[in-house]
Amino acid sequence: MSLLIVVAVEREAEAVHRALEEAGIASRRCAAVVAGARGGCIEAARGERSKARPPSVRIAVAGVGRVNAAVATACAVLEAPTGLVLSAGIAGSLPGSGLILGEVVVAAECVYVEEGIVTPAGFLDMARLGFPLGDFAGNRVPVDPEARSLLGGDRHSGPIATVATCSGTDDAAAAIVARTGALAEAMEGAAVVHAARRFGVGAVELRAISNETGDRARQRWNLDEAFARLQAAVARDARGLLALASSRVPEG
Repeated sequence: MSLLIVVAVEREAEAVHRALEEAGIASRRCAAVVAGARGGCIEAARGERSKARPPSVRIAVAGVGRVNAAVATACAVLEAPTGLVLSAGIAGSLPGSGLILGEVVVAAECVYVEEGIVTPAGFLDMARLGFPLGDFAGNRVPVDPEARSLLGGDRHSGPIATVATCSGTDDAAAAIVARTGALAEAMEGAAVVHAARRFGVGAVELRAISNETGDRARQRWNLDEAFARLQAAVARDARGLLALASSRVPEG
């Protein structure tokens, strides 16, 4: 059983690859996933898995956003036996989180922000509407508890919001906090964890803070520091995550 790491963009993939090299772990890109490519998942969807033994760690560069993330995760899980999925990348800190640029946060749960309805009395999530998104409460996708515990320890841990529209105003950022209680926002985590869950595979989200949210003109950014911290975080726990993935038994 392999460890699958799903990222959105090339710089995240490069940070993860360097981290795995630092940890002495071989990896390769998922053959079935080419970010933005039409038809890139056809063989995986047909169930045409490679007969060769898969590498211990695979990296999928999904592209930005929830649809790309969910499709890439599904394709990669179909491509080869997968024991654990890690959604890894950068994120924006939300007001009141206490997170500073470069700090790492582990998702206690991944929360879809937009799914629901806005009423005069406030926002109602999917549970309140009676249309469940999955086998979990409302918009909150559970993460793998063992993986969260392994990644946690001295790191911040709490809800991470998955957004379609990032927070470029103070009101938007405050609304996400009020709706989700999240520490940070990104654009893929809930979709990755949700897709993996549909296949019976545990998953977790790990983010390094690259920027603040709120008024765009006042935001502070440090992408280089975030990618460096992401690399260090993955390097530190790669062997533990791989051991956990390898210990899992396929369902069915």
